[in-house]
Amino acid sequence: MTKLNPINSSEDKSITRGFLWNANQQLAKLSAEDRILFSLQYLPDNYALSSSFGAQSAVSLHLLTQAYPDIPVVLIDTGYLFPETYQFIDQLTERLKLNLKVYQSEISNGWQEARFGKRWSKSVDDLQDYNQMNKVEPMERALAELNIGTWFAGLRRRQASTRANLPFIQLFKKRIKVHPLIDWTNQQLHHYLIKHKLPYHPLWEKGYVSIGDTHSSVPISAGMSEVQTRFNGRIRECGLHVEELNP
Repeated sequence: MTKLNPINSSEDKSITRGFLWNANQQLAKLSAEDRILFSLQYLPDNYALSSSFGAQSAVSLHLLTQAYPDIPVVLIDTGYLFPETYQFIDQLTERLKLNLKVYQSEISNGWQEARFGKRWSKSVDDLQDYNQMNKVEPMERALAELNIGTWFAGLRRRQASTRANLPFIQLFKKRIKVHPLIDWTNQQLHHYLIKHKLPYHPLWEKGYVSIGDTHSSVPISAGMSEVQTRFNGRIRECGLHVEELNP
C-alpha cells in the first residue's frame, strides 16, 4: 500500500481530487476490513457510521465496531419504523455495545400529519419534502453536532442504479464519505453474517429486502426489483445519500 499523508479534518483544502483518486485506486484492492483501517488512519478524524438497521445492517455495524468500538452510530428515527426494526436496534445495540446516537425531526409525526397530511402517499414532491424533514435534516444536524469529518455508510452498488458508480471514498457535503462495502454482493454479506453468527433483520424472512418506514416498504414478490419495494417504486433515494452538486 502506497503511504498517503494523513489529512487534518480542519484543513479541507488538503483533500484534493488527486488524493481521492489515489485512495480509491488503493481501496479497490483491499478487503472491507482494510478499507476501514485505511480510512481511520488517513482520513479526517471524528468518525461516524450511519445505519438504517436494515436487512443486512449487522455487517457494517460489526465491521466498524471491530475496528473502532466506540464509533458513533447515527440512526435517523422517522417514528414510522417497523416494531421489528426497533427490536432489532435494541438487539444489536446490546450485542455490539453500540454508541448509538438517535436523531429525529424536530416536529412530531402527529403535528406533521396535522399540518401536511400523509405526504408519503401524495405527490413525489410531497414525498421528497417528507424525506427532507424526517431524514435529511436530522442527519445533517447529527453530522454537524457530532462534528463529523469522515462518515461511513453501508451503501452497495448493486442496490440501485443510482449507486452503481459510487466510489469507495468521496467528498460529500463538505465531508469525506466512505463506502467500505460498496462492491459487495448479497452472497458476501450472507457469508459474513454466517461466519460471525450475526442476524438478518427479522423481516428478511418475510420477504423484505429493503426496510424503511412501515408506510413505504413492502416485501419483494415475483417480478419486482429491490427498488420497487420502497416508496411504491416512485423514487429510490430518500435524499440522505444524494448531493445535487457534487464538488
